[in-house]
Amino acid sequence: MTFVPKPWPRTLRSQEWFGGTSRDHIYHRSWMKNQGFPADLFDGRPVIGIMNTWSELTPCNAHLNDLAQRVKHGIYEAGGFPVEVPVFSTAESSFRPTAMMFRNLASMAVEEQIRGQPIDGCVLMVGCDKTTPSLLMAAASTDLPSIVVTGGPMLNGWFRGERIGSGTHLWKFSEAVKAGEMTQADFLDAEAAMSRSAGSCNTMGTASTMASMAEALGMALSGNAAIPAVDSRRRMMAQLTGRRIVQMVKDDLKPSDILTRAAFENAIRVNGAIGGSTNAVIHLLALAGRVGVDLTLDDWDRLGRDVPTIVNLMPSGKYLMEEFFYAGGLPVVIKRLAEAGLLHRDALTVSGETAWDQVKDVVNWNEDVILPADRPLTEHGGIAVLRGNLAPDGAVLKPSAASPHLLRHRGRAVVFEDIDDYKARINDEDLDIDETCVMVMKNCGPRGYPGMAEVGNMGLPPKVLRRGITDMVRISDARMSGTAYGTVVLHTAPESAVGGPLAVVQTGDMIELDVPARRLHLDIPDDELARRLAGWRPAAPPPQGGYAQIFHQHVQGADTGADFDFLRGCRGAEVGRDSH
Repeated sequence: MTFVPKPWPRTLRSQEWFGGTSRDHIYHRSWMKNQGFPADLFDGRPVIGIMNTWSELTPCNAHLNDLAQRVKHGIYEAGGFPVEVPVFSTAESSFRPTAMMFRNLASMAVEEQIRGQPIDGCVLMVGCDKTTPSLLMAAASTDLPSIVVTGGPMLNGWFRGERIGSGTHLWKFSEAVKAGEMTQADFLDAEAAMSRSAGSCNTMGTASTMASMAEALGMALSGNAAIPAVDSRRRMMAQLTGRRIVQMVKDDLKPSDILTRAAFENAIRVNGAIGGSTNAVIHLLALAGRVGVDLTLDDWDRLGRDVPTIVNLMPSGKYLMEEFFYAGGLPVVIKRLAEAGLLHRDALTVSGETAWDQVKDVVNWNEDVILPADRPLTEHGGIAVLRGNLAPDGAVLKPSAASPHLLRHRGRAVVFEDIDDYKARINDEDLDIDETCVMVMKNCGPRGYPGMAEVGNMGLPPKVLRRGITDMVRISDARMSGTAYGTVVLHTAPESAVGGPLAVVQTGDMIELDVPARRLHLDIPDDELARRLAGWRPAAPPPQGGYAQIFHQHVQGADTGADFDFLRGCRGAEVGRDSH
């Protein structure tokens, strides 16, 4: 794609606030000057908003203030005027009922901060799972020049000589305790080893996946995704990003120039190659809706189905993000896919170069971390989209994290009505369940939880774990942490809380899963299914008041990204009236 920069110099958006001698212009400038800013910073140079999701309650992002200073250095060096703006920060590890419930709120809040303030371009400072999509969605809706810089992953975890991944080993160790294979004391000892530096998850979880998606979409500088948070090169990347955004404003290079159909297709294929999180599906669908790209679940299946998973990282493989960076990081993956004819080489990026120009000379320094195409971790990676009478609008499964022997399976349903029912019964030794059963959990979708929490990777019953079984087929309308693993069917749509077929599954029903055929079937007669659906009633009344009510009334299904209906589309950055 050829991009033609706009002529420079030209009058910038921020000059509507700062560029004159009227009472209003003086008002805006004079208040800014109480911070000691020299007068010439208001002379028409680009004003760059550093949209910072720093928060001590968002541990993945708690080091972003330091990186923001490096971004400022770069902006000043390139002749811009940086202003740091604290924005809504959604913490995966502590937000209740789930961070996903607030992704849309964060995007809406950031969108209005961008639109309502004297900003010509944005640096999106992100890291934790929902911070990346929420700020990308906000930038897409306002369409001012914007670029992503992530906080980077933590260093490797190590425990008694074993490489341990954040999240992934939390699930493994928890199951081991229930199986009697690990003591509670050892589990507590491992806690300190899991998160031993600043940064986000060191596995290919959602944070690392979304950092990779930002880079694959062309919205971050090449190489941004994998640099560890505490590596000095992360600071350098932040400073270079600061320099680059100033030139992007001068060129008027906007998200709408970059977030094209080709960019989304590239990102889907990259997600398959890295064994990325199923959460990328829901976030990219929402982001596409903001820029008017008609992206669907079927595109995810079609584009990713034949992409081999070549990144040997947990939870699908054995290494962590630190090794991925040392091996060459995402640029090596992009180059491999481009050489195989699987990517649009001419897709434009924030660098002003094409996707191919950025990676054509990179080298793979470790072929056990980034595998050759002829010996992939999984031959058919990507995200499998399943359909059938149990999921008319689709459900997803991550083949690279699943057990091969369960990809075709027929089993008796053991149903949990919601997460509380699951927690109350799963440890009961009298629960009628074995490894051939299919665990089903309802009412955990966008409206049902509410917010669609990461509870889809239900832990197995202790009595099954003690027999050495580590995986069973699990089905829900929930999400799953990107750090998790197993044969888990997620995002089942329509969800239970709106009367989707999942709502009427009963314990004892037979369910058929056939991933190669992309089929998810509830084996009951059609008239019986129709009778059950006709008799369905909501499990709980809708919430009254506050954001929860807005969420319930306006959130869309997982199959279209779980965005709010009124947030889809680009509203632009037109400045409102000056009230002074």
